[in-house]
Amino acid sequence: MWMISGQNQTRVSEFVLLGFSSDPSTNSILFIVFLLIYLSSVMGNGLIILLICMDTKLHNPMYFFLCILAMLDMGSATTTMPQMLVHLLVHSKTISFAGCWMQMYVFCALSATESIFFVVMAYDRYVAICYPLRYTVILNWGLCIRLAGGSLVCGFLAALLHTFFTMRLPYCGPNKVNHYFCEGPSVRSLSCTDTHIIEMVDQVLSVCMVLTPLSLIVTSYIHIVKAVLKIKSSQARCKAFSTCASHLTVVTLFYVPATYIYIRPNSSYSPERDKQISLFYNVFTALLNPVVYSLRNKDIKRAFLKAYSCGLAVTFCSLTSILKKEPYVQHVILEQKERTVGKLTDSASQE
Repeated sequence: MWMISGQNQTRVSEFVLLGFSSDPSTNSILFIVFLLIYLSSVMGNGLIILLICMDTKLHNPMYFFLCILAMLDMGSATTTMPQMLVHLLVHSKTISFAGCWMQMYVFCALSATESIFFVVMAYDRYVAICYPLRYTVILNWGLCIRLAGGSLVCGFLAALLHTFFTMRLPYCGPNKVNHYFCEGPSVRSLSCTDTHIIEMVDQVLSVCMVLTPLSLIVTSYIHIVKAVLKIKSSQARCKAFSTCASHLTVVTLFYVPATYIYIRPNSSYSPERDKQISLFYNVFTALLNPVVYSLRNKDIKRAFLKAYSCGLAVTFCSLTSILKKEPYVQHVILEQKERTVGKLTDSASQE
């Protein structure tokens, strides 16, 4: 801690993240579980990004937005989970004030961007179903890039306001954060001054970043349902609904816990429950998004099988070329050729 000049107070220079448990054996089990979850989420989202970049048939607005969503999920999980894994193994669980500030900002920025980006993806489904013949005209690449860039700008600006108002509060007493990362409400509860105004500002930001996008998504899907119900073919109707099922699933996984954490009344604040709920929109969303989109998407499955087949072919060709360079293998190949030629000659002479 360091002294505030002119005041008989000290301000914390670091925080202690309490995490989930203080029992070493429990932490060892949690380390293995969360390590597998983190690696699976990174590999799953990374695979989706790789497939979309490699397969030219996936170069359309829908998969462009899915690629950005996978990047946001990877970034969000990487902001919090590596440090949580380290803290599960080591005795010291401290994080510097600047480190806490940066973690809070990056996590909030990526989460706010993802919240806005779900609206963009809902708009993509709205145009695809309600205006299928004009889909590529309306959602041209220029508009797609502007929508993605606008989501990033809005998300990072909102996170800057949230982090600035939270971290400018004086923290002069306890420095133990009952959480596994520096989340705004958990850190703000340690402030040694009245936080009522800051909480009101935070509520306004939360409404703008959570409830407003959610309302726009609901509005988009109301129009989608109206358009789908006008389709006479039941098969076409089911296909239209199935294209939206993946998006609705990940939206639910993200918004339900996020709404509880940031919109609920401050009187219902519960550190232990908040830690568990925050895992859903931070950890499990990043893990389940690739699974949801892969299992329900034929194009992703086809691209994966194509890449897998190409990988096997390249591996086989590489091994063959390496083996052909070995003298012993060359000798065996020559012997095999001589035997084949000899058998052909013998059969020709018998004829």
